[in-house]
Amino acid sequence: MSFGDPNNPYGQQQPPQGQPGYGYPQQAPQGVPPQAGYGYPQQGQQPYGVPPQAPGTLQANNGYINVAGLGTVQVATMGRRFGARVIDGLIIGVLYFILSSVVFAGAFGAASDIKDCTGIDPLSPQYSTCLNEASAQAGEAAGGIFAAFFGGLLILGLATLLYEWLMIAFVGATVGKLALGLKVVKENTGQVPGIGGGFIRWIIPMVGSVLCGIGQLLVYLSPFFDNSGKLQGWHDRAAGTIVVKK
Repeated sequence: MSFGDPNNPYGQQQPPQGQPGYGYPQQAPQGVPPQAGYGYPQQGQQPYGVPPQAPGTLQANNGYINVAGLGTVQVATMGRRFGARVIDGLIIGVLYFILSSVVFAGAFGAASDIKDCTGIDPLSPQYSTCLNEASAQAGEAAGGIFAAFFGGLLILGLATLLYEWLMIAFVGATVGKLALGLKVVKENTGQVPGIGGGFIRWIIPMVGSVLCGIGQLLVYLSPFFDNSGKLQGWHDRAAGTIVVKK
């Protein structure tokens, strides 16, 4: 009488090698990823037993964050944000140079129109008349220069406002951010900041610039002080925005 395999006292027959039997889990061949099916989640589904992450939750502090409407996106690094700020600064600088050139050209033109009294006899009545006319022309030229200067500053400030505010509000990015693949979105919706959010995000650095630019610099460096890992600056927190890679 054969008592069978001493290691299998219940007499259960072992399944043939390489073939699954009853009660044996099917395994994928070596080097082949498991297919979606029983025991495996479909693509895009949360793995079984792992709770879904709420929007705004960092994933293991690895630079990726869940944003409503966008899914998992990468937080923009400070290096890219600095590069975008440099590009925007160059654009504003070119605009400032053009406006300054127009102002100085007008100033030199006004100065060249002032009457020259050097060829007139200082003792003649014509000399006094010439001096009075030259003085009046100089005053008008000075007033025009100051008006052009402050007008240029006003235009520059308005252009900066519209550039930073409206592009962030409706596009979610300035030219610099577009060039480096960055976008500013609302953290709770994933949408562009809109008029209100864009204005808040712009006005806070501008208020800081009143203190000789120190406050503005601190605002732009404030993402380094964010211990949440989201690299949100003070202006981002006030506007409820976050800067991400597109």
